[in-house]
Order: sequence, then C-alpha cells, then structure tokens
Amino acid sequence: MAKFKGKLALIGVGRMGAALATSWLTAKRGKIKADQLVLVAPRRNGNVEALVEAHPGLTWVERITPDLGAELDSVIIAVKPHIVIEAVRGLSSVVHPRALIVSIAAGTPLRQLNLAFQNFAIVRAMPNTPISVGAGATSLIANEPAQNPDYVKRAEALFKSGGSVTWLEDERLMGVATALAGSGPAYVFLLTEAMANAGMAEGLSEEAAWSLAKQTVIGAAQLMALREEGPQELRREVTSPGGTTQAALDVLMGEGGLPTQIRNAMAAAERRSRQLGS
Repeated sequence: MAKFKGKLALIGVGRMGAALATSWLTAKRGKIKADQLVLVAPRRNGNVEALVEAHPGLTWVERITPDLGAELDSVIIAVKPHIVIEAVRGLSSVVHPRALIVSIAAGTPLRQLNLAFQNFAIVRAMPNTPISVGAGATSLIANEPAQNPDYVKRAEALFKSGGSVTWLEDERLMGVATALAGSGPAYVFLLTEAMANAGMAEGLSEEAAWSLAKQTVIGAAQLMALREEGPQELRREVTSPGGTTQAALDVLMGEGGLPTQIRNAMAAAERRSRQLGS
C-alpha cells in the first residue's frame, strides 16, 4: 500500500474529521505522522484537544496562512455541506497549486469545488466512521486533473490505511455510495438496537440483551470478512428449513419487510444527497 508523503491540512474536526485524523495517526499501515498533519478549525473544540493531547507534534491553527499553504501537499475539507463554499473561500490563493484537494462534504458536487479551486486536482470522497478503527469503506471520484496517477496514489494513501477504497466511474453514483456506505453504519447500529430491545421485550435483562446483540453483529461481520462466500450463502447456512431462523426470516423478508425497508431508506438518503448538492 502506498505511504502518504508530504504535509496535510484537515479543515474541520467534527465527528468525521476526527475519525479521519484518528485513522491516519493510529493506522498500522500507511500511518501519517503527527508532524505531517495540521488541524484547521476556528475553535479548539474537544476533538482537537483530544487529538493534540494524544499525538505530540500535531498542530492546530484557526486558518491556513500563505506560509502554511505553500507547504501543503493535500487539503482535506471535512466541514458540513452547507458551509463548504464559505469555508474554502479564498483558499485557492494561499494553497500550493499542485496540492490535492479532497472533499468529504456530502452532496457537494465537483462542479462547485471546481469553481472554488479552478485548475486544482480535486477528489470527492465519502468515508464512513469505521475508518477510525481501520474498518472503513470509502468511495472516491476525481475531476480530470486528479486522474493523474500521482494524485490517484495520494488519494488512495489517505484512505486505504483506514479500510477499503472504491473508485466510482460516475459522480451521479456518489449519492448511492453515500446512502449505502456513508450512512450504512447507522443502519447496522439501528439493527443492533432493535435486536437488543426485542430481546428485552421477551424477558432478557438489559445487560444480557445488549451483550448478545452486539457480539452477534460483530461476529457476523467478522464471519463475512473471513469467508469467501457472500452474505446470501452465509444466511442460508444458518437457516434450517422449518427452524427458528426460518420463522424469523419469514417475517423479515415478507411483504414490506427488511429488504423493502432498506431499499426505501437508501432511496431517501440518495434523494437527500442530491438535494444537498442542488
């Protein structure tokens, strides 16, 4: 795996920004050193405090000055979608013109980023929060200048240390990737929550229900990671005809059941992504 080289600025240290920083600084492979990373945020919030305290050499600044901008090889934009344009206003005049610009703002299309960073290499990325523990899934799409092999390697080096990387062939698919992987962890957390609550409703203690639900989801995920078979085959393996699992799946897979609900949920998330982009 390519190792990230150079200096990197992270604009925005909210939940996802902090997850990215954690993945870079703690990765077993492709690790970014603390003195390579600069956190950029108008206030030194709790995430900044925790990261700076845990990683000596890591710095925080309120804004990117011309002196700092001249040193940067890459800039990651990790602010909320509705303030992206405001956050990057004037940045192209202080950042080195060969720097790679990476935006993780959901719904902000390349055409808007191209206006803010004319002639820059730009990559849109959609990681998810498991990237902070090295198990993330990131979707990427590049503008034409960023399709240069050097920029491709640089972008991959930023995200492969935290999990898998998938390049998309059409930017219109970024909304679908966001609905699937970007929002996906919340679906799994909701499923775990629902399983635990159902267990409690049937008489299990809160401690027992949460322990069983959590470990079941963790174990199933590890099984998928280690086995060559797909989830459909793994599901069939644990489903004996006429057994308890079959009885549960008859409900979950029935009319209006889980597959339909997931499809509807992802469609709603994709629509919202397009709305943010408009």
